Amino acid sequence: MDTIADITLWSEVTAFPVLSVMTLVPLIAMIMVIFTSSPAVALRLGFIGTFVTLLFGVYMLLVFDADRTGIQLYEQYQNLGLTYSVGVDGTNILFILLTTVLTLLALVYTLTTRRVSDRSHIACLLGYEAILIGAFSAMNALQFWFWCFLELIPVVLMTLRAGSGQNRRWVVALLLQHWGSGLLMVLIGFLLLGFGIMVSTDSLSFDWLVLMENDATLEYATLIFFLLLFGFAIRMPLFPFHGWLPVLAEQGTVASVGIFLMSLKLGVYGALRFLIPLMPVVAEQWSWFVVMMGLTSVFYGALLALMQINIRRLLAFAIISQTGLLVIGLVDFNTHGLEGSILLSITFGLAAAGMLFSLGMIYKRTHTAFIPRLGGMFEANAAIAFLFVICALSTMVMPGTPGFDGIHLLLEGTIKGQGWFVSIAILIGNVLAVGLLLRAFQQIFIAAPKRFQGTFKFGHRTSSQPSRRNEWIIAIVICGILITAGVHTSPWLHIIDQNIDSMSNTYTNMDAVYQDTQMAQHIITKDN
Repeated sequence: MDTIADITLWSEVTAFPVLSVMTLVPLIAMIMVIFTSSPAVALRLGFIGTFVTLLFGVYMLLVFDADRTGIQLYEQYQNLGLTYSVGVDGTNILFILLTTVLTLLALVYTLTTRRVSDRSHIACLLGYEAILIGAFSAMNALQFWFWCFLELIPVVLMTLRAGSGQNRRWVVALLLQHWGSGLLMVLIGFLLLGFGIMVSTDSLSFDWLVLMENDATLEYATLIFFLLLFGFAIRMPLFPFHGWLPVLAEQGTVASVGIFLMSLKLGVYGALRFLIPLMPVVAEQWSWFVVMMGLTSVFYGALLALMQINIRRLLAFAIISQTGLLVIGLVDFNTHGLEGSILLSITFGLAAAGMLFSLGMIYKRTHTAFIPRLGGMFEANAAIAFLFVICALSTMVMPGTPGFDGIHLLLEGTIKGQGWFVSIAILIGNVLAVGLLLRAFQQIFIAAPKRFQGTFKFGHRTSSQPSRRNEWIIAIVICGILITAGVHTSPWLHIIDQNIDSMSNTYTNMDAVYQDTQMAQHIITKDN
């Protein structure tokens, strides 16, 4: 392993630590919102905090050198035996940037639904943004785990205060049960990993760079692999660890859904950053098991989506189906598979957020999420319809969307790594899942409502209706990013490629080491 461990300190590129500042800005804004007594001031502080963070995110992207391998904008501080380290590369920089975009849109959505007087909700959004930026930029395993643990706070608070269901406490209990189990497994896995490398380093460290450079054979490697795999599988979510997502999608709050759906990618990112590269030998040994889980998730999610009449649950199962596709790409162990998984993770996260934004707007108009009660909404709600269909086509990886190049890369990597059968299977499963979303679009926006009994008239604006201007802002931003990136995907891929080759070389080198070790053991056994 050579270039992947190269680092570029933040002081070599910028005048201030960009990543730490991006984490602190929303945290400071959150504290100011908590202590202010004016809802109007809280809203202004929220927009200022998210907008400034977005500007720093754009600046981070501008100073990032995609032609230079290794970790960039690296920061590390040690005190009281604890280590804080952050950095970016092609694996995480786009996740961080899209988190800043979706947080700002989540606040715009808050205006759309007229929850502007809820200071705690605005504070939760700001805290959520800081947590996700901290998690995506963390270069220390325990630091990453700590941010994931903190994520429970805003999710629980927003679900209890702003959820749309009647059983919010039960939903929170279910969420804590699943996420708590996942966090416990990941923590144990990280601890075993850190203590395991003490054999060769003589010191306890959870720093990602140290873990990457370690080539010692772990005594409990298989146990560590499955602890991390199952822990991350809950966060993705992947079958059979998916039970919490449809429930939360149905009864949780939509106001935070944009950044929440980006946070779902923490599971995929965790596997990409802390599981596959750190334990490539075991990952290759058990790749068949991961592929089986992924294929099961692809078809299970698609078939369960077919049975739903609640549009939120339908979308939740579609996400579960797509997650299986992404996980298969991670264990292709080649450049194309990794490129496709990262690009599709970003595309699916943004597109799913756009669809749930549109579903939230529909719910505010009709107070229902049941498909048979909806229909005929296209003419009076063009922005919502435009947002939903572009996002659905993006998840269907249609030409003109970034998912089109992503799926080609993933299929090419899967053909090379897993064979034609798996490639055809995931393609069929994805088309089936997204076909259900397009059918839902036809039922909601084109067909006449079958059972809607409400008194709301779609063509007339009342004081309780959402703001159409804000709806168009959300639709234009999300669809603009998807279409622009789809027409010109090269810059995205150039950024993603920054460290992919080094990661692929790691798999190849570790596989060669494993084969040499097996050969040596075979010779020793034969001689004895």
